[in-house]
Amino acid sequence: MTNVYSFDGILVFGLLFICTCAYLKKVPRLNSWLLSEKKGVWGVFYKAAIIGTRLHIAVAISCLTMAFYVVFLK
Repeated sequence: MTNVYSFDGILVFGLLFICTCAYLKKVPRLNSWLLSEKKGVWGVFYKAAIIGTRLHIAVAISCLTMAFYVVFLK
């Protein structure tokens, strides 16, 4: 189990958040509802979705690296 208050827990949470927002950007109804705001608190979802779609290769490699670390090394 990964603790949220540790550094690797924050990395896992951040990667899952970015991947989830990038996936929700592909769903039309959720895209217009959740990702329509570009500023403020709701803008964090939009910015995470943009990071996930533009840097999809780096995010995928980071997810695989963290999965290997959590499963085998921790």
